[in-house]
Amino acid sequence: MTKAQSVTSLGQSPEDERKARMIKYTIAMSVRVLCLILGMVVQGWLMWVMFAGAILLPYFAVVIANAQGSGKAQPQAQSPVHETISIPASAFTVVDRPSDDQ
Repeated sequence: MTKAQSVTSLGQSPEDERKARMIKYTIAMSVRVLCLILGMVVQGWLMWVMFAGAILLPYFAVVIANAQGSGKAQPQAQSPVHETISIPASAFTVVDRPSDDQ
């Protein structure tokens, strides 16, 4: 009995995955710009926190954008099952052939 491969066991299409990564990266870079602007407006320890966020955020943005999976457990695709043919051992025994002497 062979099992058909299920469409629901397939992963996310490369186009959808790329789009999701671009959205995550764009959001992170928008937060970085906000940190830069706020770093120039606020004073004290909060200014240093904003500048630190603006400096460190690109690294984390790349890590977050390139993280595999969407957090949901993806079912693993199953390899197709092929039928097997069994040949009995008796098929390999020597059988007397008729001779041409007749």
